[in-house]
Amino acid sequence: MLARLGSTAFWLFIIASSFLLFPLAVVIWALTVLVDRQLRLLHQFTCFWASLYTWFNPVWRVRIEGREKIRPQVAYVMVANHQSLLDILVLFRLFVHFKWVSKIENFRVIVIGWNMWLNRYIPLRRGDKASIDQMMQACEKTLKDGNSIMMFPEGTRSHDGRLKQFKHGAFTLAQSVGAPLLPIVIEGTAHALPKRGFVLRGHHAIRVRVLDEIPYASFAHKPVEAFMDEVRNLIANHLGELPARAA
Repeated sequence: MLARLGSTAFWLFIIASSFLLFPLAVVIWALTVLVDRQLRLLHQFTCFWASLYTWFNPVWRVRIEGREKIRPQVAYVMVANHQSLLDILVLFRLFVHFKWVSKIENFRVIVIGWNMWLNRYIPLRRGDKASIDQMMQACEKTLKDGNSIMMFPEGTRSHDGRLKQFKHGAFTLAQSVGAPLLPIVIEGTAHALPKRGFVLRGHHAIRVRVLDEIPYASFAHKPVEAFMDEVRNLIANHLGELPARAA
């Protein structure tokens, strides 16, 4: 009962605060869109907005490691494992500039989705080839304009917290644009809020680890499947899981 009450309060706080903060996002967008073409200030405000929900939640202890490895002004293809809806909130805690690639359904969420459009995050209709092609083209342009891209290469949240197989989009993108790839490991969110349901599950330590960037020269001529498997195995190793080929 207490878990349900606390979870209800948490989601109501997100809804209420989003209606209060979105007008500020519109003001920031209107004042900066002509001079801040990458919308960096708006994204920083969005990082602050999302971080409120982990800063003020007493049951989560979020630790960020390796933020200093992210070089300013470098456009990365960022990839992270996807355990929970909370992954989105904790990745905003990095407070670095990037554009999300996210399923189109998230852009339809009242207020939050509107802010995603304002930030020029990139929508994707899963399973739709035309949408995937449009997403890849938008990502290429976004990277060439100097913005990093954030993607979940699993495509969707894991049912049990274990790493799913990767899709090749992020890795094809890094090769085609010549961008370095930045792997990120998330731990603890699957236990805090599993994929099924919206009830928060007690006190949990959550950790976000930024690994060393992988320079373009090291994978420029590798088959994309081999490169993808290497990155998946790297993240699996940091999660304490068996590599894909040994599973």
